[in-house]
Amino acid sequence: MKDQAAARDALLSRRLALVANISALTAEALRLAQKRTGIEMDVLRLELEITRSGGSAQLVQDLHEAEESVAAIEHERKECEERIIAVEGEVEDVDRALAATDGN
Repeated sequence: MKDQAAARDALLSRRLALVANISALTAEALRLAQKRTGIEMDVLRLELEITRSGGSAQLVQDLHEAEESVAAIEHERKECEERIIAVEGEVEDVDRALAATDGN
């Protein structure tokens, strides 16, 4: 009986840690989305400036760098989303294990 209670406590602790991890990953994904949006605004500003002025080499370079930053941040955000999905799967596994302890 004590072993079963200890196992359940361990599962509950594991679940709590996983949910905290999901929360942190979600915050990171949001931060990345906000950062991407800010850089996308820079891209639009640079495109407008290039349209107005004909585009100096520096503006074109700045635009290219901003577009690369958007792509890199989006890649990082997608990886974060994939980690969230993986951790959510771990929570489901723990939930199944917890449900099995209730049946005993």
